Amino acid sequence: MIQEQGLNRRRLLAAGALFATAGLSGCASTASGPSIGRVVVIGGGFGGATAARYLKLWGGNIDVTLVERNPNFISCPISNLVLGGHKQMADITRGYDGLKALGIKVLQGEVRTIDAAAKKVRLADGSELAFDRLIVSPGIDFMADQVGGLKAALDAGQVQHAWKAGPQTAALRRQLEAMPDGGVFAMSIPKVPYRCPPGPYERACMVASYLKQHKPKSKVLVLDGNPEIQSKKALFERAFKQHYDGLLEYRPNAEIKEVANGGRLARLEFEDVKADVLNVIPPQRAADLAVSAGLVNINNRWAGVNWLTMESTAAPGVHVLGDATFPAPAMPKSGHMANQHAKVAAAAIIQLLKGEAVSSTPVVMNTCYSFVTARDVVHVASVHQYDSTDKTFKAVPGSGGVSAGANQLEGGYALSWAQNIWSDMLG
Repeated sequence: MIQEQGLNRRRLLAAGALFATAGLSGCASTASGPSIGRVVVIGGGFGGATAARYLKLWGGNIDVTLVERNPNFISCPISNLVLGGHKQMADITRGYDGLKALGIKVLQGEVRTIDAAAKKVRLADGSELAFDRLIVSPGIDFMADQVGGLKAALDAGQVQHAWKAGPQTAALRRQLEAMPDGGVFAMSIPKVPYRCPPGPYERACMVASYLKQHKPKSKVLVLDGNPEIQSKKALFERAFKQHYDGLLEYRPNAEIKEVANGGRLARLEFEDVKADVLNVIPPQRAADLAVSAGLVNINNRWAGVNWLTMESTAAPGVHVLGDATFPAPAMPKSGHMANQHAKVAAAAIIQLLKGEAVSSTPVVMNTCYSFVTARDVVHVASVHQYDSTDKTFKAVPGSGGVSAGANQLEGGYALSWAQNIWSDMLG
């Protein structure tokens, strides 16, 4: 476990977003000379934006085009604080000007098809982009059809998942503000794997923190499809008891089967739960684009990759990052890990375009913070080393761990982490 004493934790975590450079090929920025290749990056989130930026920082003379459907990046990490009323949407929104300043061509558009054999990407407007290497960082999409009535409730705006930060985050916040004092906020957590294992439990705390202050007669009901809390279990149990006893109720093995009554009723196997606000986080898989491109080849849900290069095991020349991948052992689906995937991919692509060997010893890390009150935070950290025998990343024994307890000092670290990683990916 990483201990506070004997280690300057602030320095470690501030540098955490850069950790994946350890063990990778040293690539200086060399913009002189002819281009050594064209790389198209699809998706401007933690994985795609970081990959685009580091291809330019480390490769220099690579033509990099980033395609992103949204005009701005909105961060899922820290978005639960918006639901709790402790941050605003503007606090988690960033633009792409820093990438443009590096010479990256940033296109706002929708990718319709990927032709890996012809090395072309077709956009919704009919234009095409040719590439030598393609990076796909599409994130997740939802399997709403696994919960009866959910898709219709989501489409009608009766239920929000808010598991992609953006309009649904703001809409869920408005639902909370409109909820009467004495109302019930019920949140449904899908069975693993899903994006950000501790995220739902942090959300429960943030919603409870808002209700405790403004609507103290209300209740937060956490319906977990899993048998227990999936990350930082003891820390969240302590937070639920210490800060929200009588306000927050946690129920394990409570998988939602159906949404009914205009998004006000959650049907479980043996009971119905009425809610004034129902927040259903659906089961997840790799995004639709990864499916249509033929990149999803594990469990009909996730994309397999060669962990040395992040290259798809289904489509040569295409590299897949972040939550869309089938994870290595003990590797979380998190924004920080997507950032690390991006650096492994960027370093490998530069070497491949040069016709040189890629690093055989990459190391990546992850740190995930969770707010349990507006100021008190807990974390989990891990380091993962590539294992050449099993050809995957494995957690380094004794390299990580969790907080001894929630405290305000870690709250400062968490906010610094967010600013650091946003700068690391977007400039």
